[in-house]
Amino acid sequence: MEEELVREHRRQAVCRRRRLISRHLCRQRCGMTRHYCAINATVPVLQRYYGGEDTRPDFRLGRDAMQHLMVVLKTDRQHRWGPTLEARVFLFWLATGSAYQVVSRVFCMPLPTVHRVVHRMVDEVVAVLPQFVNFPRTQEELQVVRDGFAQLTHHRAFEKAAGAVDGCHIHIKCPGGPDGHDYNNRKLFPSVVLQAVCDHQGRFMDIFVGYPGSVHDARILKNSPIYTRGTYPPTGYFLLADGGYPCLEEPLALITPEASERHGRATV
Repeated sequence: MEEELVREHRRQAVCRRRRLISRHLCRQRCGMTRHYCAINATVPVLQRYYGGEDTRPDFRLGRDAMQHLMVVLKTDRQHRWGPTLEARVFLFWLATGSAYQVVSRVFCMPLPTVHRVVHRMVDEVVAVLPQFVNFPRTQEELQVVRDGFAQLTHHRAFEKAAGAVDGCHIHIKCPGGPDGHDYNNRKLFPSVVLQAVCDHQGRFMDIFVGYPGSVHDARILKNSPIYTRGTYPPTGYFLLADGGYPCLEEPLALITPEASERHGRATV
């Protein structure tokens, strides 16, 4: 028991030394002593932003989209970091998939602060999500969608198309436990599946996320609210899907490509 306590004490001491060294190196790299809640505009990612360079490589959003996000997220913040820097931290974390520790070093921001900023921003984005991710609410909005699909395909048959559904695998860290292998998809990396219904412009109208990567798209669809509730598309309209989905009439109309034989293999 005493030996275990000694080992634990040594481990904690090593961790403290590593944190001190990391903090010292960060200060040296930044060329100045950091003060809490002080924006360090000398870090490269902020230099590129304030220097007028393209923001998409770092944040995957253009400047106009980033400014619009700031208008949408109008939550007052009672601390000194400010909404602008917090949005940059959140978008960088989201765009790059980096660990909190990496984001902390990139922005010269304390690690616990990065954690709080990301979780706070996620809550704010989720709170406003229904304002932007929704099905057409009026006949006029539905008419825009159906006209859009007809123009894309140059065929009147698609005037009744009210959206397109598909799935996307989101890479995650594989969960532990006996069921961890369920998250490995057909490409052999761990993921959760995002099912999305989009309009003719690729804008999300509905999302359903959380199933393990090994689950088939058709099964996810049949367990999603759009299928179980049957609230969309309206009667007389249909959704488009690829060959991974079944062709359906009820509880929702779903149109998939016709399978054909090519070079001895079934293709869609």
